Amino acid sequence: MSHREESIQDFLSDATNNLFGVVDRDKVHGLNLSVPEDAKEVIKPWDERESVEKYCETGVDDELILHVPFSRNVRVRSVLIKTARGDSQPRRLRIYANHPAGLDFAEAESTRPQQDISLLEGEGGVVEYPVKAATFANVISLTLFLTDTSGGEINRIYFVGFKGDARDVKKDVSEHLDIRAANAADAPIDRLAEKAAGSQNLIR
Repeated sequence: MSHREESIQDFLSDATNNLFGVVDRDKVHGLNLSVPEDAKEVIKPWDERESVEKYCETGVDDELILHVPFSRNVRVRSVLIKTARGDSQPRRLRIYANHPAGLDFAEAESTRPQQDISLLEGEGGVVEYPVKAATFANVISLTLFLTDTSGGEINRIYFVGFKGDARDVKKDVSEHLDIRAANAADAPIDRLAEKAAGSQNLIR
């Protein structure tokens, strides 16, 4: 396989596993952003992941919270982040799952995160951070708490993405109903079989 074919295959694989399509982007919001509306600007399509035209950054200090709801339940396998380099690069990421209203800074500090990650320093591209599969197997929202820049003032993020797969709720429900229907249909037959067996025992 050529390098070009491998690159195309990798791109298609990454694009397929990307959860961008099930992020409820209009409801993404953040805390301590210089422009509050910029929270959703870092949730970008896969082919725009390296772009630095749109970003969000802090307004007061280097603590930043992003709340990302999904339109359906998902299984998250990794979080991908592209940050600024140098003094504006966060070094710590805490991830909280399933807090529908999000968390404020006091709540984030007092709540134990599902995962606490030390971010790679000096990276200017998108970095993928695997998460605990069992912990993030049934997620409807994620709250990301990014802190600890070396400069201590501005925290800038260019891209946030997620890999995993969406839970097919309709399929799960239909399968459950099919199983119940099958069990219900079998029940009269089972009762007739038991009755017939009982009759045979009496004849003997």
